[in-house]
Amino acid sequence: MIFSYLDVRDKGRVAQVCAAWRDASYHKSVWRGVEAKLHLRRANPSLFPSLQARGIRRVQILSLRRSLSYVIQGMPNIESLNLSGCYNLTDNGLGHAFVQEIPSLRVLNLSLCKQITDSSLGRIAQYLKNLEVLELGGCSNITNTGLLLIAWGLHRLKSLNLRSCRHVSDVGIGHLAGMTRSAAEGCLNLEYLTLQDCQKLTDLSLKHTSKGLTKLKVLNLSFCGGISDSGMIHLSHMSSLWSLNLRSCDNISDTGIMHLAMGTLRLSGLDVSFCDKIGDQSLAYIAQGLYQLKSLSLCSCHISDDGINRMVRQMHELRTLNIGQCVRITDKGLELIADHLTQLTGIDLYGCTKITKRGLERITQLPCLKVLNLGLWQMTESHTEKVR
Repeated sequence: MIFSYLDVRDKGRVAQVCAAWRDASYHKSVWRGVEAKLHLRRANPSLFPSLQARGIRRVQILSLRRSLSYVIQGMPNIESLNLSGCYNLTDNGLGHAFVQEIPSLRVLNLSLCKQITDSSLGRIAQYLKNLEVLELGGCSNITNTGLLLIAWGLHRLKSLNLRSCRHVSDVGIGHLAGMTRSAAEGCLNLEYLTLQDCQKLTDLSLKHTSKGLTKLKVLNLSFCGGISDSGMIHLSHMSSLWSLNLRSCDNISDTGIMHLAMGTLRLSGLDVSFCDKIGDQSLAYIAQGLYQLKSLSLCSCHISDDGINRMVRQMHELRTLNIGQCVRITDKGLELIADHLTQLTGIDLYGCTKITKRGLERITQLPCLKVLNLGLWQMTESHTEKVR
């Protein structure tokens, strides 16, 4: 039990003390949840038997100079496989590894495996039917056809990351949402969906999402320049959604926030940082319809003390407020925050150039405050000690 609290390096060290400690350190409870991080270079016949003896079922491949099938054959009960950043992984290599069903595999990370194409997704959809988490961030050769294959085969998928998959369009999101039932049922159990920087997406994708992905909890649309205020109407009635990221969505304005606030959302987290059409009116809408927020990010938005004044009295649940680079905020705004947002545990004031020591002293008196980011603001040494 004691050994289970040690980090991986120390688990190995205690195993070298004596035979009794070695036997104790090999107990599977000691290694529960541990992920093995491996460089696959030369052959090592004892590697996988050793991992299996410890009950390790999660593996990250740091570098891949041997066949991936070497891993799959060596660990038939593998639960999690992280190949993130293995740039030399090809469709051919993955195809040789996945040649039969692997029912135990729940998590597969292929982030930045840039040679992977739709062909690999066909294999994954065919043989990894129990997959719950699939990371494809930066796999820029994936197209809508690949998403059709995922929608056809991976019905248990709960989390999907498509960050910077530049070829994905509304058609692909339609496949995931079950809009093409004749070809694919869809991934209707999705709870976490990252579409960051998918530039071809429009409001139609949001319509598909709201109709088909009704269990969605977290949706990341940051840097999706093709979505607009109208798309927020579709999202506004997704009652299961609790986190929405619209960071750097240039076409979202106060009108979009109005649509969100007028719906039936129960959002806990909202990020509209760097949406330069967001202003004080949005804060009024948030206070009216999104007052249950626990985290709100408004970095670099065109908000002022007036907007803060219109919001703070209703936001009793707010724990994190990010208003960095909101250059119109002054000490008056900080005083309003200090007076009314008494549950705040974190605030970002980086680049708020109009605040002074007086406003900061009020903020540092917040009873629950643990994180204060000031960045560009210059403080005296004694004041720095006080903030710490």
